[in-house]
Parts: sequence; structure tokens; C-alpha cells
Amino acid sequence: MTVARITLRPGHEISRVIRGGWQLAGGHGQIDRANAVEDMVAFADAGITTFDCADIYTGVEEMIGAFRADYANRRGAEALARIKVHTKLVPDLTRLADVDRAYVRGIVETSIRRLRAERLDLVQFHWWDYAAPRYIDVMGWMDEMRREGLIANVSATNFDSAKTGEILASGVRLTSMQLQYSLLDARPERQMVDLARANDIWLLCYGTVAGGFLGDRWLGQREPQEPLENRSLTKYKLIIDDFGGWDLFQALLATLRRIADRHSSDIATVASAAMLRKPGVAAVIVGARNRSHLARNVAISELALTPQDLAEIATIQAQGRVPEGDVYTLERDRDGRHGSIMKYNLNAAS
Repeated sequence: MTVARITLRPGHEISRVIRGGWQLAGGHGQIDRANAVEDMVAFADAGITTFDCADIYTGVEEMIGAFRADYANRRGAEALARIKVHTKLVPDLTRLADVDRAYVRGIVETSIRRLRAERLDLVQFHWWDYAAPRYIDVMGWMDEMRREGLIANVSATNFDSAKTGEILASGVRLTSMQLQYSLLDARPERQMVDLARANDIWLLCYGTVAGGFLGDRWLGQREPQEPLENRSLTKYKLIIDDFGGWDLFQALLATLRRIADRHSSDIATVASAAMLRKPGVAAVIVGARNRSHLARNVAISELALTPQDLAEIATIQAQGRVPEGDVYTLERDRDGRHGSIMKYNLNAAS
């Protein structure tokens, strides 16, 4: 079994399943750094050669940097060249009003040092508050660094359609947009999918298994009560509530289980594979803590869902609701249910 690959831009080919790094950061339990590196080696050897991280994922860029050095020693320069790392640039909320070129460059140079790289393969820019208007300036400075050779591809994450349009109008060409997009959360289909296709922007999807909720573990289970095990489950339980509640969620799980049975697969694999069938989606990001589900992750891009499978999923989705707003609109309300659980100033602590 192999992992499908796709070229986003000349010289930037990725695996259609990306190993996420959020679960290696704080808030998800203790991480053994040596084991984390071994896990990354296993993923890369299996064909999942693209890794997602961020400047604000505490310790994750350093772990990937250690992996890159180790992988080059074990497998050689040609194998290392297939490894692509997608990081993020996330200015702290408290700094948005006075972000300048030097601050942005400092984040990029810190990421290069942590990743032990000569330049960053792809940088995804996130901006917490549109009321602070300097996001266009930041995109311009990132594009300057692309021309300088510090960044290969300029991208963004969690921008809504209107603000993405502003970025494009400024002359910055985005390679991709990382966003939350799943069978439970179809907000990108309101506008972003069409906008991205019209402007040659690839979609990189996180949340395709809703922090683990879209998995066999939760089939037939009672609705969990607060406090949940981690921030990821807390975040995605809110999406389940917005989608239509626990009973409808259980109906979706039952449908995915029937489909999985037909393919000798599992719920999580089906849920992610379905997103790879969506227009404009280049890859899904799997937030694996270790290699225990590696075989299932590898299977995502090879699972051939049938028209019947997709129709059964669509029937359940039609009974639910699309969460309010555009991409990341709910999460930007810092006083709301979604935004109040976010952490906004992680660069200051790293």
C-alpha cells in the first residue's frame, strides 16, 4: 500500500496524508522526544513524508528538526529531499497592533533554526483579530522573504473568504489554505472552496476525524460530559453540538461503520478518505501522537469510496446543520463558546 502524492507547486510535492504536530505540543500529555523522532521516521518510511507544525506548537519544530537530521543520516540526502515541513507563523494576539517586519522575520528565522533547515518549505500565516489591520503587511513581508529565499511557499491558515480575497488583491499568491473541514464542519463550502479553486489555492484539511470523535471508540457511547480529556475533544464536541447533537452524530458514526465494513476499514479512515474526494482538497492532516495508527493513516489515500458510500454520507449530512459563519468565524469570537477555549499568546511563552 502506498500513500498518494500531489504537487502543490513546482518543487513542492507532498503526501496526501500529512502528519500533524498539534498533539505533540502542550496540553495532550507527556511526550518522549526520542520516541517522537522514531515515530516520524516510521511515518516517512511508510510514505507520509509531509509534516505539519507551527511556531506556537511548543517544542514541535525542534522535534521535527531532530527528525530531519536523523533521517538524513539514516536514509541520505535524496530521502530527506522528499520530506516537506509545513509550519505556521502566528503572531501573538497582544502583539498584533505593533507587529513589524523585524518581528515577523524573527519568527521565520527561529523556525528555520529549530527545523535545522536552510529555508522553510511552506509557511501558513494565521492572524487572530481582523480589527488589527496589519495582516496584509505581514503577508507582504512574508512574500519578500520568499523572494529572498527564506520561504519557498507562502500560505495561510484560518482566513475567511473575504480576507483571503484581500490578500490576493494585494498581489500575494497563496499556495494553500489550511482550514477545518470535515464531515461535521462544511463551512468552507459556503465560499472558500470556490474562491480557492478560482485562484489555484490548495486546501489542507485539519479536523477530519474531529479530534478522535469520528472513530470507532465513540460508536454507541453516551454523550460525554465536561470536563473532557483534552482541549482537542473540547473543541470538536462543540462542532458536534453545532452539527445537530449527539444522536445525529451517532447516526453518522453508524453510517461510516457500515461503509467501513464494506471496505474492511474503520470509521476514522473513511471519514478522512471522504474529505480527499472534496474539490480542491490536496491533503488531510492526521494528528497522530505516535505510530499506533500508522497503517490506518497510510490507508486513507488508497481507500476507494464508491458513489453509494458518498451518497449515504450525504444523506446523514443533509439532516444536520453547517456551523455558523465562514471559515474560523466562530473561533474568532473570543467571548463565544468556540473562541473562549483558544490560547492566543504562545510565542511569548516559547
